[in-house]
Amino acid sequence: MQSIGKPQAFDYAWLKGLARSLAAKAYQPPRNTLPKQIESLDWDQYQALRFRKDHALWRDDQLRFQAQFFHLGLFFKSPVRIYELADGQARELAYDPTMFDPGKSGVKPGSLPADLGFAGFRLNFHTDLERDIAAFLGASYFRAVGGEWQYGQSARGLAIDSGMPRPEEFPNFTAFWLEKPAPQSNTVTVYALLDSPSIAGAYRFMITPGDTQVMDIDAALYPRKTIERLGIAPCTSMFQFGENDKRMANDWRPEIHDTDGLSMWTGSGEWIWRPLTNPAALRFNAFQDQNPRGFGLLQRDRDFNNYQDDGVFYDKRPCLWVEPKSGWGAGSVQLIEIPTIDETFDNIVAFWNPAAKPQPGQELLFGYRLYWGAQPPARPPLAQCVATRTGLGGIVGQPRKYFSWRFAVDFAGGDLSLLGKDSKVEPVITASRGKIEITSARPQGAINGYRAMFDLRPTDNSTEPINLRMYLQCDGQPLTETWIYQWVPPPPAERKFA
Repeated sequence: MQSIGKPQAFDYAWLKGLARSLAAKAYQPPRNTLPKQIESLDWDQYQALRFRKDHALWRDDQLRFQAQFFHLGLFFKSPVRIYELADGQARELAYDPTMFDPGKSGVKPGSLPADLGFAGFRLNFHTDLERDIAAFLGASYFRAVGGEWQYGQSARGLAIDSGMPRPEEFPNFTAFWLEKPAPQSNTVTVYALLDSPSIAGAYRFMITPGDTQVMDIDAALYPRKTIERLGIAPCTSMFQFGENDKRMANDWRPEIHDTDGLSMWTGSGEWIWRPLTNPAALRFNAFQDQNPRGFGLLQRDRDFNNYQDDGVFYDKRPCLWVEPKSGWGAGSVQLIEIPTIDETFDNIVAFWNPAAKPQPGQELLFGYRLYWGAQPPARPPLAQCVATRTGLGGIVGQPRKYFSWRFAVDFAGGDLSLLGKDSKVEPVITASRGKIEITSARPQGAINGYRAMFDLRPTDNSTEPINLRMYLQCDGQPLTETWIYQWVPPPPAERKFA
């Protein structure tokens, strides 16, 4: 590929210095002016504008990685500068319209400016050069696959003021440096410069494909101003409906979601599972912690029968697990659930929010690993929650005298197999409001586990959320991870029970 200008010395220390100096200056918004024929592309036309594989970076170098590039257009209006890094020297890669096959896009490559630039890039691994293992495209978004080769949720470099009553700020990766890997290396390193009105940053990604793909990430952040809500290692996903939440279940498929729950391994060692919902109004939760060991949005339900989707394969969507490489101190894992009417909108965001608000002039250093795959690398030693179902409460066959809501939670794995028929298994349940009734825990042979059930009876007319917490125990010994849930009672006029 052709380059622009002379090669320049580059390393991560230099990139951090660039980000620091950028943060000391006034923010300059990116150029978003596109040629008319590119700006007018619709979804199908943009998809038809394909990169020619014979122009891939490193195609002729007998390496295990290749890189291909995305064209500007549709949602992707800001050009990013892309460099190749080799032997400590960086050279900017030149955009060339002939790199792209216009297909049925209607684009005339010969009429495009030679300095238009790229929108992002994708990486391919030598084991299958037809499918990409990771892609960086749009703002600071990127995504990856595990061994099932299925894209799903995305990650971001940074989230700023997500879920607040003012517009969210979306930082951009404005430049990338793709380091030429050594022969026979299974790891490729990518550097990125991040910029936004509130902050600048330098990122290093060490990407290793596998059945579980691992991204080892270092980030150096330099705030321009005080940031109210900083989101580190944001995971972005979609949940329309599942067995626990049928509010938007207007589709023929039984469930539609990229992920079904937030898993947290706290600094104290507790494992927590929070099923996701599609709320009627934006919902924000913060789970306080000190030096978290990990968290992530997971797709635990991997049974095709529960989705029946043979087009986008929700049963194969990758889990994304965040593992801090060192202590992150005090803060909270924050979860934002936004109402969505269909599956084309990401409505779930989870990230780490430091307790101390970033201040201008600071240097904030974060190191963490992202794991993309069917299963996270760390799992509870206790039984895991494998399903949450809800519905009208009461006793079947008996007239209901008041409104209540039933919760049926299934657990499997751990030491449940050790339980004898006379073991006394009990659910330990707490609620922030209301009355817990009709509790039980009994073996569930179909999953080689246990099902806990209880009813929650509202004791007031409030529609404020009720926080629930439960785990199973035997003779005081915890058997399961902690299940938590947030249920919003319907208005009194809608609490029908007959």
